Amino acid sequence: MGWAISASSEGIFSNRLAIDCQIPISCLVRRKIQLICLLSAWLLATGSQWDMVQVFAWGRMFAGYAREMPLTAALGQTFKPDNMCPICRAVKAAKQQQDESPAASYKDELGKILLVFEPVPQIVVAHPSFSSWSPSDQILTGALRAAPPVPPPRDPAA
Repeated sequence: MGWAISASSEGIFSNRLAIDCQIPISCLVRRKIQLICLLSAWLLATGSQWDMVQVFAWGRMFAGYAREMPLTAALGQTFKPDNMCPICRAVKAAKQQQDESPAASYKDELGKILLVFEPVPQIVVAHPSFSSWSPSDQILTGALRAAPPVPPPRDPAA
């Protein structure tokens, strides 16, 4: 798939991007913005923002501990539950608050959605008992033509 920007006769770039066919750049940008918004909404709806903040906090803690001690000890100190930084405590409190919210209790009341898979009935098509063409109707069109009058010319170089 080739990416190319077409230029007009004056040498000024046009507002179209060529990807096998001409698609306006505004459509591509709009599509990317839609995908980014959809991904952001999905991440926020599932509570993944707290996981990203937690990873950031662990990175800061590990970097701070790695300056003072060996890497294995810094890694151990980072993930000790009694050694939480203020960001880790805030994330833990936010996750607990999210789990105790009314929306979470409403989700538990609904339970799981049960999917029922029923087998698809077989479709049987019967072969017709009659023939739409009789053997006398089947005439070979090449049988009525005569053979060519002369053989095809041969290549003199062969």
